This record gives sequence, C-alpha cells and structure tokens, in this order.
Amino acid sequence: MGKVLIIGAGGVGTVVVNKIAQNTDVFTEIMLASRTKSKCDLIAADVKKRFGVEIKTAQVDADNVPELVKLLNKFKPELLINVALPYQDLTIMDACLEAGVNYLDTANYEPKDEAHFEYSWQWAYKERFEKAGLTAILGCGFDPGVTSIYTAYAAKHHFDEIQYLDIVDCNAGDHHKAFATNFNPEINIREVTQRGKYWENGEWVETEPHQIHKPLIYPEIGPKESYVIYHEELESLVKNYPTIKRARFWMTFGQEYLTHLRVIQNIGMARIDEVEYNGQKIVPIQFLKAVLPNPGDLGQNYTGSTSIGCRIKGLKDGKEVTYYVYNNCSHEAAYKETGAQGVSYTTGVPAMIGAMMFFKGLWRKAGVYNVEEFNPDPFMEQLNMQGLPWHELHNVDLEL
Repeated sequence: MGKVLIIGAGGVGTVVVNKIAQNTDVFTEIMLASRTKSKCDLIAADVKKRFGVEIKTAQVDADNVPELVKLLNKFKPELLINVALPYQDLTIMDACLEAGVNYLDTANYEPKDEAHFEYSWQWAYKERFEKAGLTAILGCGFDPGVTSIYTAYAAKHHFDEIQYLDIVDCNAGDHHKAFATNFNPEINIREVTQRGKYWENGEWVETEPHQIHKPLIYPEIGPKESYVIYHEELESLVKNYPTIKRARFWMTFGQEYLTHLRVIQNIGMARIDEVEYNGQKIVPIQFLKAVLPNPGDLGQNYTGSTSIGCRIKGLKDGKEVTYYVYNNCSHEAAYKETGAQGVSYTTGVPAMIGAMMFFKGLWRKAGVYNVEEFNPDPFMEQLNMQGLPWHELHNVDLEL
C-alpha cells in the first residue's frame, strides 16, 4: 500500500522503522536515510534479524534541499517521515514540495541559532501544500501528537466544551547514568531550560524556568514533582479549541537532573552561539552533546516507565465533568521490542500510526495540519494495537 522514507536514524527513527516493519500490510517499501549511512545500516540489519523485513538505506544531508530532492526523486516515496532535528523541518518541507511528496513530523520547527519554537513557520506552508495537493501532518509524536489526539478524542466524545487542559508528562525511569538526556541533548536542554509559558484567559503568561511546580500523582508510579514548561502543542490546541480558558504542560524532573542543568547553564555549556577555542569556532552545547551519553544507547539498562496524559475539565450537558486519559510505557518492554528506550518508543510509535492513517486514506487532505484536526478515533484504536494502550478515568480529582 505505502512507500515510505524515514529521515533520522536516532532512537525515534529506530522505533519508527521497527514498527513499520511490523505492519507490512500497510507499508510495502521502506527506506531509512540520515547523514550517517552506517547508522541506518545497523538499524536495517537489526530489523531484518527481528522481523525478516528488508529496509533500504541512504545517506542524505537534511540541511541540503537539492540533496533531499535528489533522494526523493530517486526513491519516489509517497510519504516522508521526518524524525531528524527540528531545525531541519523547513528544508525537508521545501524538498517535499519540490519533489511532490507528502510529509509528517513529530516536532515543530525551531531555528538553529535561537532557543525558540512555534508553529508559525510551518503553518505558513499551508497554501503551498494545498496548491501542490500534498498533505503535511505536524507534531505526530507523543507530546505533541498523542496528547493532542487525546484532547480531540475528549472533545468529540466526552465534552461539549473543554475549559481546562493540563498535559502531564512523567518519566519515572532510571537509566543509571549520572546525567543523560532522553533525546537529542541539543534539543532537550534547549527545551527544558527556556522560560515557561502557559495559556490563560486568552493570553500567554510567561514564567521563569521551573517557577511553577508541585507534586502530581501518576498512575502506578505515585507522586512526582512536576514543573510547568512551555510545549508546542499548547499553541495549536488553544487555536483549535478556543473554549479553553487555561492550558498548561507539566513535566517531571529529578533534583539531580535540575542541578546538572543549572551547572551546565552557569558554566556556559548550554550556549548555542559560537565561541573561539584553539583557533576554531565551536558551539558549546554541540560539544556537550558529543561527550554526553547517546540517548539511543540508554535503553539496555533503563528501568521503570513513563506516564503521559491529559487531565481535562469542562462541560457536558451543562454539568462540570473531569476526564483523565493516559498511557504508561515500560522502558524494558520498549527496549525488548525495538532496541530503544521508552521515550523514543512513545514518540516513534505514534509517528508510524500517523503514517498508517495517511496510507489508509483516513488522514489525507491537501494542506498543513496539526494532528488534532483529523479524526482521532482510528488513531486511538491503533494505539491499543501497536503497543501504547490508553486508559481513562472519569470525574476524578485532577489535583490541578
């Protein structure tokens, strides 16, 4: 049914390829490409061993539009899954437009030289994708992605009006390292050290980093200190659900992790601008990435689980109701199935399901769309079938 190209051979790319290889009734021809072809070859060999499925591989620089177009024209995929770096989103979208290929990603664009991300850059492509008759699906990981689909599902089935939305993201796992990030350190550190921001009464309220925090109780995990940070799906959700009075994103951090982050910032290692060192220019955070553990290698000794969900309050039939929908994902189970840890798994599985929705014709319309703009029901059904089962609680204390 579907010929697909995946760009990005990190932990998430590993999961995407593994899950696609488990669904060959939908995906008929698969290619994995990245800047380093040897990484792709290792993943392809592992997938062949696990599932007996052939994966083609290629080298491509995702910053280089002509190089991308050349690969797209040669392989001719119907859909490109972008799990490269967020600051490569626009070059990949440009290449897709030039080559006539549909597009899906898991994280919104952010400039390489600025710790700032918003959807405006990608939303600006809407008319061009419409004119080309191509679909672009934005933010199809877990958060953003599943959390947005949870919200759409809640709005469709359980609320007449969503008023309060809290997205809660807990990683209660232990990778047994002094300090490591669960995905690309350059992106991870930028994301969690920026100023906080949440939506309230029609405007954005900014906070100092980690200023608002409290313990929240996560199912099967217990209480974990949780911090309000800004996350990109808030931007599209408050636009698509204008009844929302307040929307926040909470993430758990351990004290040791926060101490490491403060030290990294205080000594200048989180800088994203160039500095002179031994007669050459280096970017401190890129150097830090080179010496930190590779997120893709954390899975082998990772224990515990993640718990990510949406806690929603609003109106149904004139009455105030609450709803909590969530998934818990075991790091050990994720590693056993795909060779990657749970954070990669929870991002990669939804990317595959979004691609499946496209190839089945369920999520296919010309233009640029966030996932909550599509029918959530078939996606929710596949989450239960593809390793990320969800659970729901009605009219419980949301603690918020």
